[in-house]
Amino acid sequence: MRTGVIAKKVGMTRLFQADGRHVPVTVLQLDELQVVGRRETDRDGYTALQLGAGKAKAKNVAKPQRTAFGKAKVEPKAKVVEFRVAEDALLDIGSTLSAEHFVAGQLVDVSGVTQGKGFAGAMKRWGFGGLRATHGVSISHRSHGSTGNRQDPGRVFKNKKMAGHMGARNRTQQNLEIVRTDPARGLIFVKGSVPGHKGSWLTVQDAIKVERHAEAPYPGALFDAKKAEAATEEHATAGLVDDGAVHEIPALPSDAEVAAIAAEQEANAAAQADAEAAADENAAGEARGDSPAADTGDESKGS
Repeated sequence: MRTGVIAKKVGMTRLFQADGRHVPVTVLQLDELQVVGRRETDRDGYTALQLGAGKAKAKNVAKPQRTAFGKAKVEPKAKVVEFRVAEDALLDIGSTLSAEHFVAGQLVDVSGVTQGKGFAGAMKRWGFGGLRATHGVSISHRSHGSTGNRQDPGRVFKNKKMAGHMGARNRTQQNLEIVRTDPARGLIFVKGSVPGHKGSWLTVQDAIKVERHAEAPYPGALFDAKKAEAATEEHATAGLVDDGAVHEIPALPSDAEVAAIAAEQEANAAAQADAEAAADENAAGEARGDSPAADTGDESKGS
C-alpha cells in the first residue's frame, strides 16, 4: 500500500479523444507536495507518511508545527495529511511528489468536503414533495408537514428528516479514472466530478476496490524538473486524453440484428395486444352475466 496525495481542486473542463468524443474532467493540482514526517513501527507502532501541501505564513502556524516543519527542513504547509503505507513504501522526509504518482487509466478514490449549502428546507435537502399548492394551504406550500405523533410517544424521533444545515460533509468519490497527467505543472485530470468547491483541498488515493495499476510507480514518483519537462513533451497533444485512458466505442449492431430486434419487439407487442383484448372481452362477458365457455374436450371423449 503506497501513499496518497493532497491536491487542490482547480475546476472542471473537458478533454477530447482522437475520435472526437469529449471527456468531462476535474483538474487537480499538486501544490509543492512534500513529505514532512514519517511514522515507523519501532518508534510509533505503525508506518505512515505525513504529507504537506501549499504555503502558509509562519505567523499563522502554531509553534509546535513550526518546530516540526523546521526539523523536516521544509516551508510551512497550509494542509497536512497522514497516509498509512506499507513498510517498503516509506519515502524520505523532504521528498517532493510528482503528478506521475498516478498513470492514465488508473482508478482512484477522491475524498473531500462537499460544497456547503447553508440552512436548507426539507424540499431542497431531502427532496420532499411539499404541501398542496391549492385550497386549504396558507403560505406553507414548501413546509415538510407534521413531524411528531400523538401523546404517545409525545416526541419527535431522532434522525427525522427536517430542515437544517445542508452540505459541508466529508464524502469520498470512488473509482474515478485518471485520464491525463501533467508533471511539469503538477496537474492531474480526473474523469468526472469530485467533492468540494474550487480551491478546496482533496486527498487522492489508489482505489481500494480494485488492484493498483500495473504501471503505477511504487513506492511513489518523485518530482524531477528535467524529467517532468521531457515527460510533458512525450505526452499527447494538449487537450487530448492520454492513450492509456482511451476506450473503444462498442460495436454497433448490424442491419440484420436491428431487423431481428424490431421483429421481436413487434411480435411481443402484438401478443400483448391480443392478451389485453381477450382479457377485456372476458371482463365484458362477466359484466353481462355470460358464463365462460367450458372446455368439453375431455367430456366428449368420456361419452
